[in-house]
Amino acid sequence: MAAVSNLPVTPVSGLALDHITWIHLEGSPRFDYPIEYWVAVLGAEPEKGRIDFLSKWAPNSYCHFHRHIGETTTLVLEGEQHIVETTPTQTIHKVRKPGFYAHTPGGEVHMEYGGPEGTVVFFSCQADNGRLFEVLDKEENVLAVATIEGFLSGKLR
Repeated sequence: MAAVSNLPVTPVSGLALDHITWIHLEGSPRFDYPIEYWVAVLGAEPEKGRIDFLSKWAPNSYCHFHRHIGETTTLVLEGEQHIVETTPTQTIHKVRKPGFYAHTPGGEVHMEYGGPEGTVVFFSCQADNGRLFEVLDKEENVLAVATIEGFLSGKLR
């Protein structure tokens, strides 16, 4: 069960994000949605399967369609984080604003993108054997697996 709450905080517009090392990821013609986002590792304990990182999205741009493998804690810092979950019977579009906090179990599949001004989100993830996310195609076939090792080496492409 997901723990969800909205914290009474203001946007973190003074957050100094320029001094952080960011890994830039973009889409390719193989994807039919705009992909442009960055990730920055803040800390990791690979031996415990844990990693904390920031992710920021360009305005109205997605990260890759994916499945979280382990439990994930999320805190929206700036902008709007849009989550689109599709099941066989419905599509749910959630808009998360600054201060939104959630803790979710593994297995969650969704599209995720930044709002009209982009977004910055903090993630703390638990890996399963070093595996964090599965990048999926439209039929939910696995195209790639994001790992703690990949995040730490900067090889997320």
